[in-house]
Amino acid sequence: MGTKKTTETTFSNEYLDAVIEHSFDGIYITDGEANTIKVNRSYLTISGLQKSDVLGHNMRELVGNKTISASGTLMALEQKRPITIHQEFKTGKQALVTSSPIFNSKNEVVLVITNVRDITELYRLKEEVTQRKEEEQKLRQELQHMKTDTLNHADIIASDPKTERIIAMLDKVAPLDTTVILLGETGVGKEVFAKYIYQNSTRQNKPFIKVNCGAIPANLVESELFGYEKGAFTGADKNGKMGLFELANNGTIFLDEVGELPLDMQVKLLRVLQEQEFERIGGRKPIKVDVRVIAATNRNLEEMVEQKTFRQDLYYRLMIFPINIPPLRERIGDILPLAELFLGQLNKKYDMQKYFSSLSVTMMQDYGWPGNIRELRNIIERAVIISNGNEITPDTLHLYAANDRPKLRPRVLNPVADLKTAMEELELEYINHAYETYGNVRDAAASLGMTPSTFVRKRQRFGENKS
Repeated sequence: MGTKKTTETTFSNEYLDAVIEHSFDGIYITDGEANTIKVNRSYLTISGLQKSDVLGHNMRELVGNKTISASGTLMALEQKRPITIHQEFKTGKQALVTSSPIFNSKNEVVLVITNVRDITELYRLKEEVTQRKEEEQKLRQELQHMKTDTLNHADIIASDPKTERIIAMLDKVAPLDTTVILLGETGVGKEVFAKYIYQNSTRQNKPFIKVNCGAIPANLVESELFGYEKGAFTGADKNGKMGLFELANNGTIFLDEVGELPLDMQVKLLRVLQEQEFERIGGRKPIKVDVRVIAATNRNLEEMVEQKTFRQDLYYRLMIFPINIPPLRERIGDILPLAELFLGQLNKKYDMQKYFSSLSVTMMQDYGWPGNIRELRNIIERAVIISNGNEITPDTLHLYAANDRPKLRPRVLNPVADLKTAMEELELEYINHAYETYGNVRDAAASLGMTPSTFVRKRQRFGENKS
């Protein structure tokens, strides 16, 4: 029994200081009045302080002169219970600080022992995990955009001189980081031209993110474009969400239908264009991005500026390099090449060998295409599906409504012997033209207000008389 007491006494006297000094955690000890009586070297390493800075000094003094930013010791003395706080020191180290009061037999605090654990590495690992999660989220979002918006490198058709001039302009601006806005009617191919700029830019191997500004509900535009921090609003993802501008960082973002953006979002877009930064919803820290912006609209932005529905400063910022895309009816040279391109794609898709009749080609070139390229593709796909044989005839194209079919003016006829013959030739001219246009008796007769039987009878009779 005596030997054991001697060993404990010897240990206390000779080794206690060594144990404290060699502790991996920092140890800070004060008396019951918060006067510093001992610190170990781990604490000094973590805090960046010297012994002379703290030994003999009262904790209230050290907090008052900002030698120490916060004191668990003072909280433990005040509340008379163990206190744990997080503290960051001037060395940049993060620490978990636990201060425990020691009581005497009268329940008075005689010592406060503070354990300071360096958790800098844990924070670094946490930040690394967070960063990897953000990168993973970015990759997932980018992959989703790639799945739903795959770039098609073969869709540029430039057979018409007007389109050739547009391509020449795009070739000049594509290698630069200039903001470009594409103007034109719905369906003229603005997205295809935007992709052409991207594919010929220095960012071609970086993200290409398309945003249809008109398709996003007004209350979701900000969160979609700029993202939000965790807990920013009810229903928000608990981890926050990266916006499309972050997703497009170092790449290109295509803002289709930019004229549909609400005014408050136009302000944030202007900030991105001017300063290349923005803030997430619920965030206070500006996020820097390096993004090239290509915009497009079918709206008259000048009128919108006058009506104060589009910001004038944003208008001028977007109009650095405007490109007007003419409608398809003004690019007649592109109609047949585009039609052949779409037909080839559909033949491959459906394993078919469809082709256009000569009359179908003529009709497509004469048609006004109010829906532009989008209408052209849709009509061709429908004709491919409903046509019975391999030849796509005018009746399967359905380019005109029944009451809106074109009637071309007949050629000027030569003088004839009598009025009856002249009238028959004129009527036969209309009959033959109608049949050539529609490719079948039913529609040709309907376009002239005849029954099919009358149409056939007159065509045969007038043809025989002429021969």
